[in-house]
Amino acid sequence: MDEPSENNNNGGDNAVNEVVSSFANSLSDEHRMLVVLKAQLYDGMWEPKLDDLRNRLADKPYIFKLAARIEDDIERIQEMQKFEKEHNINLADYVEMP
Repeated sequence: MDEPSENNNNGGDNAVNEVVSSFANSLSDEHRMLVVLKAQLYDGMWEPKLDDLRNRLADKPYIFKLAARIEDDIERIQEMQKFEKEHNINLADYVEMP
């Protein structure tokens, strides 16, 4: 009786995985690049990347020079950050790294 049933909450997990995979697959090249940068240059964290972009806008020292549109990148990061938090995932696990 204590054995786990085959019908435990796997359906919910599969639905979340489908939502996350669908979201990750729909990301633009710009979004994907930000996920790669987060994973490879910022120890998997969004905040240091956001700090860099905001510092660049404020003419303060920053770590990484990014030629892309800064304000657009900030919006993209915030969108992906929200999605990661809502689904308790790391998009780097779903986006192919070069």
